[in-house]
Amino acid sequence: MANPAPVSDGIGIANLPNQRHKIVAKQGAHFTLMVVGESGLGKTTLVNTLFATELSPPKNYARRHHKQLDKLTEVDIIKAELEEKQFKVKLTVIDTPGFGDYVNNRDSWSPIVDFIDDQHEAYMRQEQQPQRGEKIDLRVHACLYFIRPTGHTLKPLDIEIMKRLGTRVNLIPVVAKADTLTQNDLAIFKRRIGEAIAAQGIRIYQPPVEPDDESAAEHARMLADATPFSIIGSTEDVKTPDGRIVKGREYLWGVAEVENENHCDFRKLRSLLIRTHMLDLISTTEELHYENYRQQQMETRKFGEPKVKKVDNPKFKEEEEQLRRRFTEQVKAEEARFRQWEQHLIAERDRLNKDLELAHSAIKQLESELDSLQTGYGRGSARR
Repeated sequence: MANPAPVSDGIGIANLPNQRHKIVAKQGAHFTLMVVGESGLGKTTLVNTLFATELSPPKNYARRHHKQLDKLTEVDIIKAELEEKQFKVKLTVIDTPGFGDYVNNRDSWSPIVDFIDDQHEAYMRQEQQPQRGEKIDLRVHACLYFIRPTGHTLKPLDIEIMKRLGTRVNLIPVVAKADTLTQNDLAIFKRRIGEAIAAQGIRIYQPPVEPDDESAAEHARMLADATPFSIIGSTEDVKTPDGRIVKGREYLWGVAEVENENHCDFRKLRSLLIRTHMLDLISTTEELHYENYRQQQMETRKFGEPKVKKVDNPKFKEEEEQLRRRFTEQVKAEEARFRQWEQHLIAERDRLNKDLELAHSAIKQLESELDSLQTGYGRGSARR
């Protein structure tokens, strides 16, 4: 008697997620994070706290004011490879030292915006090559914009750069050093920032709400309501009054804990960036921001045509203005010298003309005298 056929578990389509998991686990992932904000707001500390490692050493602000002559926002790239439970992530952190640190911050956002556009451009150029091997991808997946905890609202500089960043990258605003404000002042400050963002039409990243997963949808709504995230960054271990060892900052009145949700939104921000929405940040960059850039460029350029590079660097603009002023001064000096020389020529011409007239008068007088002498000589000859 033949053995009964085994019960079928389907054709195996349901195993595709497992296959995808194996591929992702083997290849790992890469994630690019940009931090933008004025110096002294704790950008480096927050990055080190987020990834529980010292990706970047603390900044030395002793020579901070020596860079005033440059008046230029810089772009620093920090690369690291993180591993957790045998899964590797290639992390790239883009820092922007110098932004907002000067008296005149006009166009200080240009190097930041140009860097984001240049990464889209570089990736698009690599896609257009006949042989597309392993592509270098530095497209920014998320941008943390640090807002100084003034207690008022967004500054004009904040509004200008956030408008430009929101259309190019997943923009996530954060209130830096939230432990410098009381809970009531912090709530009012966050509400004012939200109102300013809505009034100015600034686009910020909103986590997608999945209707078929109630718990995930509730978590996404909770993250959206917490925006802008209030942040406390610290890599130091401190002891709380009840004896716990936590990451935080110790004050005379107590301890401000980094991972205490009653103190700040650090855990919510970490969840948004890493635990729950990292893949969505990557896919949004690919499917929305990169595609928008690619479509815009393909509509205005021919295939393979290089991008027209605009020189909008504030440092170059200042040098251009200095050269223009110097050129204008030289032209004015040459014009004054030319006028003086022209007046000298006119005076010399008038003198020569006058001398010529005098010479003509003298010649006519001599001719008259000569005619008189000839006439008198002719009469004398006739009498003889």
